[in-house]
Amino acid sequence: MNSETILTNLETRYPSLNSCKKEIKEACNLLIKSYEDSGKLLVCGNGGSSSDADHIVGELMKSFSRKRPIDRTFADKLNTTSNLRGTLLASKLEKGLSAISLNAHSSLVSAVSNDMGGDYIFAQQVVGYGNKNDTLLCITTSGNSQNILDAAITAKAMGLKVIGLTGETGGELKQYCDIAICVPSNSTPEIQELHLPVYHAICQVIEYHFF
Repeated sequence: MNSETILTNLETRYPSLNSCKKEIKEACNLLIKSYEDSGKLLVCGNGGSSSDADHIVGELMKSFSRKRPIDRTFADKLNTTSNLRGTLLASKLEKGLSAISLNAHSSLVSAVSNDMGGDYIFAQQVVGYGNKNDTLLCITTSGNSQNILDAAITAKAMGLKVIGLTGETGGELKQYCDIAICVPSNSTPEIQELHLPVYHAICQVIEYHFF
């Protein structure tokens, strides 16, 4: 399976997404380039989009649609390091694509919210985690959440690429994005329903490229 097949299947199952097929493909290519340059993905969102951020990281950090066996060289090193556990580790561990959900660190998020303010919970993590070859994926149904906008502004200032996954208008976020995937709806539930197949397809394209 290649990227065109995955994206064609996406369009077949969700015809309305044809309107943003170009941006979805561009996002796949951007993320592949980022990973090839030893970058990582940072993901953030509020509410249901917070769950989406965690979901995306889960699909990238371990196998999603296909197996990702570790290199033989690494397997040998595991066996050399531990006769007891090395073989088991070598049979269980998989290659991962580095991704961090900025929603996942409750102690940090609450500390920033308490000490600095809720608008800065993602921007502060971009400062701490971000490097020039990284990408920030901002998920927001409205495109206007202030903590998401501040994260995007911070990422752009640091030289990261920014992808937006949002609703039909793109909101204020659109102006800070290198690529804005604006699914064709203004209804929050419908936007969220369309976001899932979009990011599943992106994760599949990336996985099939590298594995």
